[in-house]
Amino acid sequence: MYSSSPSNMDNISSLSITETSYLGDEKHDDDGQIKRTGTWQSASVHIITTVVGSGVLSLSWCFAQMGLIPGIITLLFFCFISLFTSILLSDSYRSPDPVYGTRNSTYMNAVKATLGMQHYKLCGIAQLSGLVVTTIGYTATTAISMAAIYKSNCYHQHGHHADCRVRNNPLMMMFAIIEIFLSQVPNFHKLSMLSLIAAIMSFMYSTIGIGLSIAEIAQNGIGKTSLTGIPIGNGLSGMEKMWRIFSALGDIAFAFAFNFVLIEIQDTLKSSPPENKSMKKATTVGILTCSLFYTMCGVLGYAAFGNAAPGNFLTGFGFFDPFWLVGFANLCVVIHLLGAYQIIAQPIFAFMEEWSRKRWTKSKLITNNYTLVGLEFSLFRLICRTTYVILMTIMAMLFPFFNELVALIGACTFWPLSVYFPIQMYISQAKIPRLSYTWIFMQVISLVCFIVSLVAAAGSIRGLVNSVAVFKPFQAVS
Repeated sequence: MYSSSPSNMDNISSLSITETSYLGDEKHDDDGQIKRTGTWQSASVHIITTVVGSGVLSLSWCFAQMGLIPGIITLLFFCFISLFTSILLSDSYRSPDPVYGTRNSTYMNAVKATLGMQHYKLCGIAQLSGLVVTTIGYTATTAISMAAIYKSNCYHQHGHHADCRVRNNPLMMMFAIIEIFLSQVPNFHKLSMLSLIAAIMSFMYSTIGIGLSIAEIAQNGIGKTSLTGIPIGNGLSGMEKMWRIFSALGDIAFAFAFNFVLIEIQDTLKSSPPENKSMKKATTVGILTCSLFYTMCGVLGYAAFGNAAPGNFLTGFGFFDPFWLVGFANLCVVIHLLGAYQIIAQPIFAFMEEWSRKRWTKSKLITNNYTLVGLEFSLFRLICRTTYVILMTIMAMLFPFFNELVALIGACTFWPLSVYFPIQMYISQAKIPRLSYTWIFMQVISLVCFIVSLVAAAGSIRGLVNSVAVFKPFQAVS
C-alpha cells in the first residue's frame, strides 16, 4: 500500500513490495496473457545491451572537452539520476498499485494509466521520436565500424599509404538487410538470445578498448591532458569550447539512456517475484556495471589520447598493428548494434502494429498469421518492419554524423523520458503532497536535468548545422 506520510524522503521507499501468489495456469499469467518467463538476470542483459551502446565510443572525446575531473563528475551524476528514476519508473509497470495493479506493457500505456491522455500523447512523441533517431544513429555508427574493419585489413595488405577509403552507403545497406531479417522476431519475449549475444559483444569491445588504451599509455605515456580539457586558443575560441561541452553533455546523456524501453523490458519478467522487485535489482546491476565500464573507457581513453581523443575511440588506435584486434573490436560493435537495434525498435514495431490492428480491425493482411517451416509468419509484419528499416537507413545516409547524432539523441530523450515522466508518475502514484520536502527534492532534480537537456540540445543542433553545411547527402566516406 502507499504511505500517506508526506514530509520526508522515506516516501521514496513507501511503495511496498511483498511476495504474493498469482492466479494463472502453466501457460498464462494472472491477466490471461501468455506466461512471461523473464528473470532479473535476463532483464539485466537487456539493460546492458541497451545502455552499453555506441555512446561508450565517444566518452574519451567527451572527457577531452570537459577535462578529467568534470568528466568523471558528469558520469557519476548521470549514473545517479538514471538509477534513481529507473527505480521510480519500475513501480509504474502496474497501476494503480505496483504489485497488484493492472499491467502496463508499454511506457506510453503506463503514462496514460497514471497521468492521463495529454501526457500519453506527449510521451508518445518523445519516446517514438527518440527511438527513431536512435535507430538512425545505430545505422550510421555500424557503417563506421564496418568501414574500420575493411580499412584495418586494407592497410595491412597494401601498406600504410594505400587509399583505403570506403563509402558508407553500401555498408549501411548490408546492415539494413540483416536488420530486415532480425526484425521479424515478433516481440521482446523472443529476443533473449540475441540480447545476450549483443551484451557479450558490448563487454568485449569495451574491454578491448580499455586494453588498447592501457597498451597505448604503457608504450607512449599519458597523452596531453588538462583539468579543463582542450585549452582555449590555437584555433579554439571560448564560444566553440562551450558548444563542445554542451555536445559532450548530450553524448553522456545518450550513454545512459534506456528508460524509454524500461517498461517494455519489465514486461518480459515473470509475475513472481513481483516485477518491480526484480526490475529494481536488474536496473541496479545493469546501470552500475555499465557505469564501471564507462568510467574505465572514458578515463583510460582520455589518458591514452589526451586532448586529441577522437569521436570514436576504437578508431583512434589506428588501423595498423595490432590490426586484427582493432578489426575484431569493431566487429563486436557491429554484432552488438545488430541486437541493440532490435531492442530499440521493438516498441516502435509494437506501436505501429497495434495502431494498425485498431484502425483496420477486419483486414486479413493485418490479422492473419501463417506457419512457414514451423515458424509463425505475418505478411503485415514483414511489410511494416521492412519499410521502417529501409526508411531509417535512407535517413542514416542523409545524416551520418556520429557525435552530433549521439548528442542530439541524448538531449531529446534524457529529460522527458528518463526524468520527467518517471518522477511525475511516482508523485501521482505515491500521492506525494505538493510542496512537501520529497516533492521539492524531485522537482529540483527535474529542473536541473531539464536545463542540462536544453544546453545539450543546443550544442548538438549547432554541431549538426555545421556538419550539414559542408556535407553532401549520400556521399559519406570513411
